[in-house]
Amino acid sequence: MTRWATFDCFGTLVDWRHGIATGIELLFPGRGAELLEVYNRFEPQVQAEQPARRYREVLAESLRRTAAEAGLDLVPDDASVLGTGLPYWPVFADVRPALAGLRDAGWRLALLTNCDRDLIGETQRRLVVPIDAIVTAEDVGSYKPGHAHFSRFAESFDATRENWVHVAQSHFHDMVPAQALGIPRVWVNRHADPHDPAIADAVRPGLDDLVATVERVHAAR
Repeated sequence: MTRWATFDCFGTLVDWRHGIATGIELLFPGRGAELLEVYNRFEPQVQAEQPARRYREVLAESLRRTAAEAGLDLVPDDASVLGTGLPYWPVFADVRPALAGLRDAGWRLALLTNCDRDLIGETQRRLVVPIDAIVTAEDVGSYKPGHAHFSRFAESFDATRENWVHVAQSHFHDMVPAQALGIPRVWVNRHADPHDPAIADAVRPGLDDLVATVERVHAAR
C-alpha cells in the first residue's frame, strides 16, 4: 500500500512569515515585523472573498490593504513585490532532512498548497527533495481551509485515513479541515500558537523527529 505524507508548504516548509516581512521591509524599511501582523489579518479575507483569485493577486491585494490601513503610500507596481520574491523565501533548516527521511522510510510526499502552479514550481526546486504530487489553489479554484485540496488529493491518489498523514503548521488552514475530514494529522506548531492542541493527533515544534511522529500517527489511525 502506498503511504502518503502531505504537507502545507508556506509556513510549514518555507518561512512564510520571514518572506512576507522581508518583502514589506523592501518597501517600508523598519516596518516589516509590525505590518506582517496586519497583513496576516487581510490575506484570509482576500482569499475568502474571491476563492478563484490567483495567489499572486492575493499577495498584492493583501499588501494594498495592509498599506492602506497603515496610512502608507504604496506605488501601484510595488504591490507585486511579494509574488516576485516568493520563489526565494527560505526553507526551514529542518525540512530537507525530514523529507529525505520520510522518502527513505517509504513514504511518498505531496504538497497541498494555497499557491499558484508557477510559484510552487519555483519553490519546489529549493526543497531539493523530490515531491511526488502537488495540489494548488489554482488547481481547485479555492483556498484552504476549504476542503477542495484534500478532496482532490484523495480522489486523485486513492488516499484515505488508512494510508495518509497530513503535516502542517497552520491550525486554521490545515488542522481544522483535516480534522473535519478525519485525516490523521501532525501539527507543526513552529510559533507556539495557543490554539487547541487536541485537534491534532501529534504536535511538534518542528520537523526534527518527523519520521517517528508520522509513523506513530499512522500506526494509531
